[in-house]
Amino acid sequence: MWSCCPEIFSMAAADPCELIPSVLIYLYFYFKRAVLNLLQSVSRQTTNMLFVLFCFKLCCCLAAIQANYAPYFFDNGARSTNGNMALLSLSEDTPVGTHVYTLNGTDPEGDPVTYGLTYEAGSRRYFSVDRNLGNVTLIEELDREKEDEIEVIVSISDGLSTVSEKVRILVTDANDESPEFINTPYIVQVPENTPSGSSIFKIEAVDRDTGSGGSITYFLQNIHANKFTIDRHSGVLRIKTGVTLDYEKSRTHFVVVVAKDGGGKLRGDNKVFSATTTVTVNVEDVQDTPPMFIGTPYYGYVYEDTLAGSEVLTVVALDGDRGKPNSIRYCLVNGSEGSFEISNTTGAISVIKSPNQLKKEVYELKVQASEVSPEGDISVYAFAMVTIRVVDLNNHPPTFYGENGPQNRFELTMYEHPPEGEILRGLKITVNDSDQGANAKFNLRLVGPGGIFRVVPQTVLNEAQVTIIVENSAAIDYEKFKVLTFKLLAIEVNTPERFSSTADVVIRLLDTNDNVPKFSSDYYIARIPENSPGGSNVVAITATDPDSGLWGEVKYSIYGTGADLFLIHPSTGIIYTQPWAVLDAEVNSKYNFYVKAEDTDGKYSLAEVFITVLDVNDHSPEFNENIQEKTMIIGSPVKIEAIDQDAEEPNNIVDYSIMQADPANVFDIDQSTGEIKLKSYIRSLDIIHNITKNKDCIWSVVVQAKDRGSPSFSTTAVLKIDITEETLHKGPMAAFLMQTKDNPMKALGVLAGVMGIMVLITIMISTAMFWRNKRSNKIMPVRRIIKKRQPQPSRTVRMEWLKFKRPSNAAEKFVVEDDAQSLQNENSNNNVQVAPVPPAAPVPPPPPALASSGDAAGWRVPTVSGSLTPKFIKKQLKKRGHSSAHNALVSELKMRFEKRNAAIGEPHI
Repeated sequence: MWSCCPEIFSMAAADPCELIPSVLIYLYFYFKRAVLNLLQSVSRQTTNMLFVLFCFKLCCCLAAIQANYAPYFFDNGARSTNGNMALLSLSEDTPVGTHVYTLNGTDPEGDPVTYGLTYEAGSRRYFSVDRNLGNVTLIEELDREKEDEIEVIVSISDGLSTVSEKVRILVTDANDESPEFINTPYIVQVPENTPSGSSIFKIEAVDRDTGSGGSITYFLQNIHANKFTIDRHSGVLRIKTGVTLDYEKSRTHFVVVVAKDGGGKLRGDNKVFSATTTVTVNVEDVQDTPPMFIGTPYYGYVYEDTLAGSEVLTVVALDGDRGKPNSIRYCLVNGSEGSFEISNTTGAISVIKSPNQLKKEVYELKVQASEVSPEGDISVYAFAMVTIRVVDLNNHPPTFYGENGPQNRFELTMYEHPPEGEILRGLKITVNDSDQGANAKFNLRLVGPGGIFRVVPQTVLNEAQVTIIVENSAAIDYEKFKVLTFKLLAIEVNTPERFSSTADVVIRLLDTNDNVPKFSSDYYIARIPENSPGGSNVVAITATDPDSGLWGEVKYSIYGTGADLFLIHPSTGIIYTQPWAVLDAEVNSKYNFYVKAEDTDGKYSLAEVFITVLDVNDHSPEFNENIQEKTMIIGSPVKIEAIDQDAEEPNNIVDYSIMQADPANVFDIDQSTGEIKLKSYIRSLDIIHNITKNKDCIWSVVVQAKDRGSPSFSTTAVLKIDITEETLHKGPMAAFLMQTKDNPMKALGVLAGVMGIMVLITIMISTAMFWRNKRSNKIMPVRRIIKKRQPQPSRTVRMEWLKFKRPSNAAEKFVVEDDAQSLQNENSNNNVQVAPVPPAAPVPPPPPALASSGDAAGWRVPTVSGSLTPKFIKKQLKKRGHSSAHNALVSELKMRFEKRNAAIGEPHI
């Protein structure tokens, strides 16, 4: 069927999308011909109808097929984050789960599109996509060093057509790799004669990062201690300029090399990575050092019984190059004079003559040691001197000599403490050993107290003059040693017999005045009672001088500002008081002065003396006055005080007690503070009146003040106590109650008047509100009928109509201020008060008389108590001022007012 339409295939080859309409047209005519052939038996009208229907359906399908266009992605730019991911690049340190891109495209018909991501077979899946939104998320960790490009097939579909594109995503570098050394471990062989500055090795490290993170610089640790340097860019290791290697000093060097990258970003931070490695530099030995003799200097001895051909000593030489040493050959250069020979291989020197044939006592032999190479060539050589001494047999011990021959005891007399380094010239000692050579060598030393003297010389060959030198002057002390005894010992050094001899050295010391008198203590503490008579012993001072004779005698003296009352015995050191001295702890209880101990040469030392005068109970407690008067308010205590002039406790601690009270069992007193208060059951004046008939409530109490000393002293005093009650009210109301205490009906009248005025005002306000609402014929809001509160008149004006009775002129003891002044003080918090004038004696107050109502002067009442208190109590009363008197007065008036109401059967206000 298709063979007849070659033009269709040519169009399909040119553009596959243009094939669809051509195929449909071709199908249309083909099926039309087929239908006409099949329906020849059907009527022409029916055939036309079927053909029209088929054409209609085919046209609908063709229209639908021609209207459906494929979806496509949006183009994206270099830094775009949406499109088809064509130019996307990601850093390898991007965290997994990061939203990295958004696929974005559209459908020409406006149909919804979906997105997809696919990978080629065998590829790792790095991304996932949200099919509807196109959000691409990283799901696998990136590593540029493993894979720097990722191929992804992105697709977009509208449900009918799907468009797929292959894109490449570039993975950019992050500094996540550390430098790595290659071809490790590093072991370098370097000849020791390599010139300084030469390159000996190249170190190479790689970093798989790119850019600065992949660049590497090299440096050495402990650069100052190393003999090497490194090129920071190429990694070439060199010997430092001016430094040479020496196999004989150090055969191996360990060089720590650090490779550091240039740094770069990693997860937002700048990171620098480094790595270290150790280069082992082995120094190779080179034949550049001559032979070295071991055990120099060389000394040998030929004794008188040595046989000819005997070995005297052996010299040893080694090749200075220890890596591959050459063999050594020995020979005698000169000095043997035909008497000695040496083995050319072992270095053993032997005597070839008998000792009696040797003409010299000492022979100096020059020995040559030569290196022989493996080829048999002599390369370098060295020389050493050998000293051979001819000695006889050891048959004499060391011997000490004096001026008159052999001597084993030497004596000397000298003053103590000679200068250090001084020679004891009075000792003339010589030591000698008659043997020869090594047999005549011996050591000298002193045996005895160490570190005081030293002997010179310490090593002697044959004979020497012995010198003893002072080494420690302080130890040569007459007070410690009057005689110093030593043993002078001479002992041979290197002989089998170890012959020795000794001599006694006796040094007798003479005394000098080299000590200062010393007290037994730096300070002395003494105590003496204040009632001690003059001339009493206080303390004994002791000082000693270890010097002998007159230099050891001590004389005492005393001085200082606190020494006026004291004397000291010049010989015994006893300190005692002056015969006329009187000690008083209350005046001065501490004395401090110095004592001096001096020898006959004027050398002295000082000590400090502290004397405490002990207090004695010699004072009695004292009251300021023998008779005192106090006012006691019920519930508050009164206090007495006595002073004891003694200086210390317990002599000045005072205890108080009540000796006598009339009536008894009314008062209690605090033993320590002296506070007097009523018994707990006494709470009002009524209880007191039931106890006694004395209505003025003034009682006499005999109190005692007793100290705690031994023996104890006491003092008594008479205390008159005036008892009253505390006033409960203050201000103008209290003044009003006091003025009306004898006329309670007046107070009731005032109260009734105030209540009547309040009722009248309430009625007037209610009436006014009623008539106002009635005229307006409606209920007004509350804010319309509430009137502004009228300001209240001042308390001074309100109370102006009250007139108080004037008391009798005979009771002018306290003056109470008028109401206006009281109100002014109350409202303005004025603390200025007028102190009352104390009466000469307590007088019971008479009942107040009525005064004229027209007299506006203030009224006066008498006081109910007097006071003869000490000065310090008067100061307290001045501080309380008018308040105490006022409270007492109000309390008394209140009590009388209550009694009067109780008598007439009326309630009190």
